[in-house]
Amino acid sequence: MRVVLLGPPGAGKGTQAQIIADRLAIPAISTGDIFRANVTGKTELGQQAKVYMDAGDLVPDEITVAMVSDRLAEPDAKAGFLLDGFPRTIAQAEQLGDSLTELGHRLDCVLELVVDEDELVRRLSGRVVIVDGKPVQRDDDKPETVRHRLEVYRRQTAPLSGWYADEGLLATIDAIGEIDEVTERALRALGAGDDDGTAGQPALG
Repeated sequence: MRVVLLGPPGAGKGTQAQIIADRLAIPAISTGDIFRANVTGKTELGQQAKVYMDAGDLVPDEITVAMVSDRLAEPDAKAGFLLDGFPRTIAQAEQLGDSLTELGHRLDCVLELVVDEDELVRRLSGRVVIVDGKPVQRDDDKPETVRHRLEVYRRQTAPLSGWYADEGLLATIDAIGEIDEVTERALRALGAGDDDGTAGQPALG
């Protein structure tokens, strides 16, 4: 199964990505891991990306997509994968589709984790780190910063929901609840949970 996981910051994508991937016996692939592997490994693409990263600029889509495509071409992703954190824009989604076509693959489902914005702010602004033995809120987790991050997500990434819905690939689930509850909803939406007669059919929402 080839899956893209969508959802705003604080929706629990990182947690669910690993659990769902383990249950489906496919690799969970995050763009963060891909970037680190390429930069640390000093690949040609990694060196190109590092120039932009060191300058504080965004890495161009063509470099990001090329790194993702290389990762998806590796043997462990041949039978499937779960992409977390990519694509972030419709332009990236179009390039991902082209790359998969070249590999002879296609997406099976795009799973979106849906969480109310107030809950997202509560989750993210409630996180703390321990500094000198005391709990301290990170600057990027302050409520006003969190709302800005969510606004950026709405502008750049949220339009993917409609785009993938038009492609007939979108399945949405309520991502509020215990971790295992959300996982079971996700697996049912992917047609991999309890047999309810909808196996293999995205639950369009």
